[in-house]
Amino acid sequence: MASLLSVQCVVSLRRSGGLAHLRTSALGVSKRNYSKKEASPSEYLHQSVVPSMHYQKSLPRLPIPKLEDTMRRYLAAQRPLLDDDQFRTTEKLAQDFQSGVGKQLHEELVAQDKRNKHTSYISGPWSDMYLSARDSVVLNFNPFMSFNPDPNTEYNNQLVRATNMVCSAVRFMKTLRAGLLEPEVFHLNPAKSDTDGFKRFIRWVPSSLSWYGAYMMNAYPLDMSQYFRLFNSTRIPKCGRDELFTNEKGRHLLVMRKGNMYMFDIVDRDGNLVKPAEIQSHLQYILSDPTPAPAFPIGVLTSENRDVWAGLREKLIAAGNAEKLNRVDSAIFCLSLDDDSVQDHSHLCRNMLHGDGCNRWYDKSFSIILTKDGQAAAHLEHSWGDGRTMLRFQNEIFKDTTEQPLVHPGSVAAAVDSASAVRRLEFRLDSELENGIKTAKENFDSAVSKLTIDALEFKKGGKKQLKKSKLSPDAIAQLAFQMGFLRQYGETVATYESCSTAAFKHGRTETIRPATSFTKQCSHAFVCQPGQHSVEQLQAMLHECSKYHGQLIKEAAMGHGFDRHLFALRYLANSKGQPLPRLYTDPATPSMSKYILATSTLTSPAVSYMGFAPVVPDGFGIGYAVHNDWIGCNVSSYLARNVHEFVQCVHKSLEDIFTVLEGNSLS
Repeated sequence: MASLLSVQCVVSLRRSGGLAHLRTSALGVSKRNYSKKEASPSEYLHQSVVPSMHYQKSLPRLPIPKLEDTMRRYLAAQRPLLDDDQFRTTEKLAQDFQSGVGKQLHEELVAQDKRNKHTSYISGPWSDMYLSARDSVVLNFNPFMSFNPDPNTEYNNQLVRATNMVCSAVRFMKTLRAGLLEPEVFHLNPAKSDTDGFKRFIRWVPSSLSWYGAYMMNAYPLDMSQYFRLFNSTRIPKCGRDELFTNEKGRHLLVMRKGNMYMFDIVDRDGNLVKPAEIQSHLQYILSDPTPAPAFPIGVLTSENRDVWAGLREKLIAAGNAEKLNRVDSAIFCLSLDDDSVQDHSHLCRNMLHGDGCNRWYDKSFSIILTKDGQAAAHLEHSWGDGRTMLRFQNEIFKDTTEQPLVHPGSVAAAVDSASAVRRLEFRLDSELENGIKTAKENFDSAVSKLTIDALEFKKGGKKQLKKSKLSPDAIAQLAFQMGFLRQYGETVATYESCSTAAFKHGRTETIRPATSFTKQCSHAFVCQPGQHSVEQLQAMLHECSKYHGQLIKEAAMGHGFDRHLFALRYLANSKGQPLPRLYTDPATPSMSKYILATSTLTSPAVSYMGFAPVVPDGFGIGYAVHNDWIGCNVSSYLARNVHEFVQCVHKSLEDIFTVLEGNSLS
């Protein structure tokens, strides 16, 4: 789950003597001048002048921070979480690590990195961390991001919207695989670099030099290596460690309804999109199929503990289901058609985050979920990549379906034999498999019953007012979470915010640590001592928090955080069979690594909500967005925390912050 939290859409770049300062967790699609010459509207989203992977070879490599810098940042992050005695112990362990075993491991890591210049030092260990995790992917790892409704309300019909989304997804896939998808680039000066003239020039610059050509124009290409796993990909359960499977030859879609599984081709033998009217006909056939829900829906098995699921999958294969499972694994993606309509915000988030466990295949790289009333979301399996890649896909799909829909309300489905084209999968099950499915469903129901979700909409201010006050909107949102938790529980706790390192080859994420000595002091001033500080003093504290948070963002985006470095050193020690260094067994370590507040931010014209479960039993999962004039967040918790009270405390904290920014004292 740690890197879901790469779903952010705040981007800031500045020249800093070398590589750009990039902060993003899920880069939104910027305005582009797509070339439409020779583009077939039914096959491609657009035809980029610059090949999709043109910059990939020349991307800079993710730096390994200096060990002394990592330890300094580590101690700075520990300081607000520990008392004086605890901190002295931690400080001594950090010093010993830096001069002893840590120094040795760091030197080995640097040498290993020099031998593997084709990738980043974090890519392999980070992927291994996900694939080796044995917990269920549901709640523990997979997030969702819901689409905004189509602004043309009549297009929110389930059948119409599902058909258009399937067609647009195929168009995205074909555009990507043809090398015609616009490369992911952040333009600091779009008037100079996001132009047809620059693109015509840069396409002729050799791939080995293309990044430098873009950099000279203040344009910063991003790593696109994860796009390979978007389609035809599935996480396969294996005992001890899962595997990622991709088969680009698959031409079919996996559709789930009432726990039943269907397949039909959405790409023809020539590699072209099947006629939209035919796709509509096949989906209409599935939606009208009277087949009842299966007594033993195998989709729920993908919600199980990974080792349990691995054993049951082997039994499925032994029972004669190998070919069917292979078809599921190689499907382009999964479309889940739900029969329920959305009742309220909590129902929407629950449905998209976990559903009923039966009408999902949680192991697909992504699934598009559509409710009966046309609410849509993408559900992401996390091991193959980060939210940044998924959000690019969602932005493009939303743009395409709303601006160039291929079927319309009242469109007549093609008169084709859908009964022959659509195949419903029937699995052979014995009593052991039936019991396994029954147990998986019981475990699933027990897990999701403990989750609570609530939402906040603060309408008294947002990004415009904060920027006018020269404050970072993200810093203030994070500060409100710190204040809210202090107000509710009386303490400062470890907080996770993710930052993409996609400006580097095979970069993944780095952690921003929003709980700082500055936020602790400021939170106590606002919450515990509101009458003891002047408005000017409180405003000064807000600016200190904002400035330091901006520094943390910059360091993380440049690959100069400390979490991934320490993770890689620990991974290296484990791989060598060395005893775990004492730094990692420090009694204070849980305060640092147990993320009570797990946060992720996202603002996109395509997405309304994003959500995930807490990463620890007594934590909160917070998806948030700072809009121009309001601030919203979607918060989840288990039974150990009161999510409704937390939301109220955060709202009160935002009210206090904006009261002070308006020059008024706190009552």
